[in-house]
Amino acid sequence: MPAVSDRFAQTAPKVGFVSLGCPKAMVDSERILTQLRVEGYAVVGGYREADLVVVNTCGFIEAAQQESLEAIGEALAENGKVIVTGCLGKRAALIREHHPQVLAITGPHDYAAVMRAVHAQLAPPAHNPYTDLIPASGIKLTPRHYAYLKISEGCNHKCSFCIIPKLRGKLVSRPIGEVLREAERLVKDGVRELLVVAQDTSAYGVDIKYKGSDWRGNDYRTHMTDLCQALGELSVWVRLHYVYPYPHVREVIPLMAAGKLLPYLDIPLQHASPRMLKAMRRPAAGEQALQRIREWRAVCPDLTIRSTFIVGFPGETAADFAELLAFIKEAQLDRVGCFSYSPVDGADANALPDWVPAELAEERRRMFMETQAGISAARLQRLVGRELTVLVDSVTGDGVVARSFADAPEIDGVVRVRTTERLIPGQFVKVRITQADHYDLAAVT
Repeated sequence: MPAVSDRFAQTAPKVGFVSLGCPKAMVDSERILTQLRVEGYAVVGGYREADLVVVNTCGFIEAAQQESLEAIGEALAENGKVIVTGCLGKRAALIREHHPQVLAITGPHDYAAVMRAVHAQLAPPAHNPYTDLIPASGIKLTPRHYAYLKISEGCNHKCSFCIIPKLRGKLVSRPIGEVLREAERLVKDGVRELLVVAQDTSAYGVDIKYKGSDWRGNDYRTHMTDLCQALGELSVWVRLHYVYPYPHVREVIPLMAAGKLLPYLDIPLQHASPRMLKAMRRPAAGEQALQRIREWRAVCPDLTIRSTFIVGFPGETAADFAELLAFIKEAQLDRVGCFSYSPVDGADANALPDWVPAELAEERRRMFMETQAGISAARLQRLVGRELTVLVDSVTGDGVVARSFADAPEIDGVVRVRTTERLIPGQFVKVRITQADHYDLAAVT
């Protein structure tokens, strides 16, 4: 269970916290934790010292649902008083079926309902302005030098394999001025890398017709391009996640080439076969994506592209899979994840015919990752011999672990640095890349 130290834990009501799921869910956890601390609650790192436990769940796929149910069961066994929130909270009947003794259940990003449930069990302590101190940017579950910046909730897409819109609702964009002021607070509190997240970053602002907002005396639209232009003025790393390959993405590539944004795009393409993309209800076909990738790299040759794909989707034929393999060979993507299709309760894809046997789907996943491993290794070899600026993540007895522009935390590779310098986490340092394998780099200062 993640721990947030609190030296006043002996006098304040104590809340334990379990955070599961994606970076968007982590941001929800951070906001709940911040509100708990604002109100004077102590957040503790063990079940037994807590007066109650909040579990922020994931409900995207069956494996995540099972993990969430197990976490709830563990918290009940160890503590007995549990409040459940997050995506699985949308399936309250399922939670009650497995764990009828939970105190309360709320849905995702419903911070007020979580706090009401906490108040019902533990009255808020008297506020002490001398001890109830938190950073201006709030409590973070990430290391101090990077943070996730969530720009919207929900999603307007109707992908047949996904239930996120049913769990988190339709797109609701945060006004750009609010987002930029949060980004400023994070940078003032020591953040050196901002990771922009949403269910669909490219659609930012479409729900509020790109309404303008003032920041630093200038008017900016609530739009991905304007957001990137403004974030580029903060003199920190800015990394874009969950970007759909819409035409207007080309507008941010020159900002990457100019060093205002990291040359990195996380684009969940999912497949390349037009037939499969239609069945998945995904935008763009493989050939369109290839053309856009070529255009982007012509402007910014260092552009790193991360993506995810699904194999074994209902109806996928050998020809569809062959088209996907041909696509990744042509696209030369840098970082790729691949998953065998997993049914999700409530997803429209469950009604599709011609399901692919699990063994065949897994064999296709293996073949895909084998092919991509060679591509990823070749892409990394291009960096050997170059001087790069890296961001230090950790310094231990085993050495220095850092990341380059091509490495998002937790999901990509790392740069292992050999040095005689005394480096600290959150420090930028120039290194020379000496070696590369399939995923990681080695470097010297």
